[in-house]
Amino acid sequence: MSTGHPKLYAELAGWWQLISPTEDYADEAAFFGRLFRAENAWTVLELGCGGGNVAWFLKEDFALTLTDISDAMLAESEKQNPELEHIEGDMRSLRLGRTFDGVLIHDAIMYMSSEEDLRAALLTAHEHCKPGGVALFVPDWMAETFQPGTTHEGVDRGDRGVRYLEWTWDADPNDTKVNYEFILALKEGDELRAVVDRQIVGVFPRATWLRLLEDVGFEAEVVEDPSTDGERVEVFVGHKPLPSPG
Repeated sequence: MSTGHPKLYAELAGWWQLISPTEDYADEAAFFGRLFRAENAWTVLELGCGGGNVAWFLKEDFALTLTDISDAMLAESEKQNPELEHIEGDMRSLRLGRTFDGVLIHDAIMYMSSEEDLRAALLTAHEHCKPGGVALFVPDWMAETFQPGTTHEGVDRGDRGVRYLEWTWDADPNDTKVNYEFILALKEGDELRAVVDRQIVGVFPRATWLRLLEDVGFEAEVVEDPSTDGERVEVFVGHKPLPSPG
């Protein structure tokens, strides 16, 4: 993976299952699955699959193709999803030359921190969604729902353990970026080290999301999300219209 990407998805990728365990995604994946089933979307492209935690649940019922910009994270996904197709690529520019019943961009969409990047990712989803298909976009927040805050988590497995503080704040409320920062303590045997991973992610008003979705060709709607106990309030669903008759 090239330099400049967050440490979580490069040098710390091998710690991913302790930082963000697969079992934590069960409720979200069930919600996404219900949305795809309701649209008869059985072939699904996930852009920004990360460690493959959502895919681990969805693959029981859906034929999945997984992509991510990070080869290190794709390697983590392949460990738990070896039967699935994995492709390295940037969601802003990837073109596979084929379409799917459904497209999913989970929280990786929040790394689009400018309108230009967000539109590019939405266009990639549109290009890979078949006519009559559906795309699901799952930002952690939008401008109307963003709240600064801190959380802390920790997991131990065998002789390895992680404790981390996640600190989210907004240095400039007038731009489309927020600060998304991690302070991690990593224990392996008797060795203990600390890592700071400072990230910048995007935040956009609901109206911007809807405008850009419609601009790239989707019929867009906002859907209430019950899967995270209020941590995420809404998701965006885009329907790609069928061609007009004649």
